[in-house]
Amino acid sequence: MNVNKKVQKISECGPVLVRGLVFDMDGLLLDSEKLVKRTWDYAGSLLGYENFGDHIYNTVGFNLKRRTRYFRENVREDFPMDWFADVTRKKYHEIAEEEGVDVKDGVMELLEYAKGKGYRIGLATSSRKIHAEQSLKSAGLFSYFDGMIFGDVVKEGKPSPEIYLRACRQIGVEPSEAVALEDAPSGVISAHTAGMRVIVVPDLVEPSEEILGLVWHRADSLAEVPSMLEEETAITRQKPDL
Repeated sequence: MNVNKKVQKISECGPVLVRGLVFDMDGLLLDSEKLVKRTWDYAGSLLGYENFGDHIYNTVGFNLKRRTRYFRENVREDFPMDWFADVTRKKYHEIAEEEGVDVKDGVMELLEYAKGKGYRIGLATSSRKIHAEQSLKSAGLFSYFDGMIFGDVVKEGKPSPEIYLRACRQIGVEPSEAVALEDAPSGVISAHTAGMRVIVVPDLVEPSEEILGLVWHRADSLAEVPSMLEEETAITRQKPDL
């Protein structure tokens, strides 16, 4: 089966009760990871590295703390992370102001659907609070969320389940009754470990078979998600004594 086109479904999942949706941000709601890669290429060139942005394929979903550890273990022990973060942040906003940051396909439709169905809507992003809030406001998405947890407020970043557990608590939904929407393998692991069902919508990194084994569904875009939820919640309504 071609996993690029087919939906992966965990057949052993039982009937579904969904009360909340928790979203990642970069690479899922916003087409921002490609822009981040460009800023890493730029900053890396100033340090004398070629194609430094390729490191993003190994760090998608990481927060700043975990990315710092990655660079100091895989590039050099004294990697200047504060400088790198400052340069890439400024370059990101420069590009974003000049070119804009696209909202991914199906985002608005899914958020409108979720609001209409009464789902609680949360955010679990590895990005810093100031960056995430600014990005969501610029994209016109901020007001849809009932709660948000950011990468700079958790002790352990993804793939730790902490961020998803906190996001579920913030929107008042048990993890077993929430669906996580992710693009990155580390995020899939995080949400799965938290006890949530996961829908993966790959961006820069195609999930491995091992990661696909943890997901509830795989989709090519968020536009496919409302029909998935309709199908699964319809099954729940048809079954008595749940």
